[in-house]
Amino acid sequence: IIMDFVMNHTSDQHKWFVDSKSSRTSAHRNWYIWHDGTRSGQPPNNWLSTFGGSAWKLDPRTGQYYSHYFYPEQPDLNWRNSAVENAMFDVTRWWYKRGVAGFRLDAVDTLFEDPDLRDNPVLPGKNKYGDPNMDEKYNKKLPEVHDVLRELRKVADQHGAVLIGETWTKNIDELKQYYGEHSNELQMPMDFMFTRVDKLSPPEFRKQIAAVDSAGGWPVYVISNHDIVRSYNRYGDGQHNDAIAKLMAGLYLTLRGTPIMYYGEEVGMENNDPKSKQDVKDPIGKLGWPEEKGRDGERTPMQWDEGPNAGFSQAAPWLPVPPSYKTHNVATELKDPNSVLQFYQQLLALRHQNRVLLDGEYIALNENNPNVLSYLRRYKNDAVLVVLNMSGTEQQVSFDLKPQGFSSQKATTLLTTDSQQAKEINPSQLPLKPFAVYVATISK
Repeated sequence: IIMDFVMNHTSDQHKWFVDSKSSRTSAHRNWYIWHDGTRSGQPPNNWLSTFGGSAWKLDPRTGQYYSHYFYPEQPDLNWRNSAVENAMFDVTRWWYKRGVAGFRLDAVDTLFEDPDLRDNPVLPGKNKYGDPNMDEKYNKKLPEVHDVLRELRKVADQHGAVLIGETWTKNIDELKQYYGEHSNELQMPMDFMFTRVDKLSPPEFRKQIAAVDSAGGWPVYVISNHDIVRSYNRYGDGQHNDAIAKLMAGLYLTLRGTPIMYYGEEVGMENNDPKSKQDVKDPIGKLGWPEEKGRDGERTPMQWDEGPNAGFSQAAPWLPVPPSYKTHNVATELKDPNSVLQFYQQLLALRHQNRVLLDGEYIALNENNPNVLSYLRRYKNDAVLVVLNMSGTEQQVSFDLKPQGFSSQKATTLLTTDSQQAKEINPSQLPLKPFAVYVATISK
């Protein structure tokens, strides 16, 4: 069991914060970021909440503002206070003693704020909430974050636990920092840059895979999560969405590293975005409508069957399921050998059983091909060939694997989306149907 651990903030109903706001002299006052406003009665500086508006809220009772990078109901903890660090580390110890294998760390890059509360530099233009764009120089990704992560890792290592990071980075250099200079921070920082490849582009995916593969740590691939429009919508063309869903599975489930699968990807769940502001539940959608519709669309209930509410509940769920639940659900797809779910099951079984896919190195192939993404996974004397046609047209590809130490002219098919593909093929002549996935073992 991997648990989610929110490090940046607590609820405003948490007993720590309830005490903190009770008085300027309360025991937990310095567990949060409190500060006087300006002489003109404005917030202490120009920092903005990532969900719109000021990152400061005035507490009338004590006459000071508290910082909230997210919602006002989520006050920021003061990680410069050693009591906070000790208490939060003890939270992890409590769970480790009860058998938890590790944590997914939420929003780790926001733990620290500039102690001098300097204004962030203002950039041209405005964001989707109408606020000025800013360089979050003084309240995000401060160096002290890595000091905390190194100490948190020491606690994790004492219990043989794993730390997975929700690490939004703009480049590989930033991602490298989360592994730690001596591999002493997060074992598994997520590569969200992978989700920024927003089209079926072999050149762009090659570039991203090569970069994270060279970062020095164990890659962690993500194609969707609760804050991102589902991959079924982002990559689908409206006609071949199921085939493309299998194609994306064939990509992130065969790469070197750990894939993190968002619920519903395995059945081809799609976004169900609100149609009007009245339908919006997500506060950022209410605030930013219509430019920002919020994240409700990618957070709808899991689709179990074709019954009411997709079998999720007899009562009306918080969010409505999309009409496609009638065909894209677990029960229906378990009966269909060509479904997205059955392909995921076959691919995951192969991944779990095949040592090459688990531990083999990644070797890019045919790197100038603009339509087909191909690579070799090699482990000792064995190899697996992965070929992904990212185009809507038939392709013909050829492989010379002698430079990689495999001179055989035979590839044995392990898994493919093409039911007409032969069990054994010559890798020098491989035809591919549109959006086809082909995975084969290569012998010496």
